[in-house]
Amino acid sequence: MNWLRGSIGIVWVAALVGAVLVGVFAGNAFLVWIPVVLGALVIMTSAIQLAIHRREGFVTRMIASLGGGLVILVIASLVLIAVHPDVTLLPSLD
Repeated sequence: MNWLRGSIGIVWVAALVGAVLVGVFAGNAFLVWIPVVLGALVIMTSAIQLAIHRREGFVTRMIASLGGGLVILVIASLVLIAVHPDVTLLPSLD
């Protein structure tokens, strides 16, 4: 059962690594790259969970993997918004 939990942890670590890489390399364009990391997490989670070949708990593992990854990316986005206060969050209506 530990390897099933490990499959969730792998996605969380990937989310953390992706958030750090976006924070280091994206600069003010981080709001463009955070959704790209989330999309990569969806693909990664699907591949890992389908490779396990266990039907029991599939949806729960998917939700735990993606939910944790999403929380990590939201926290990273809030930190990056605080670090880059000049980023425009909403487009102007001019």
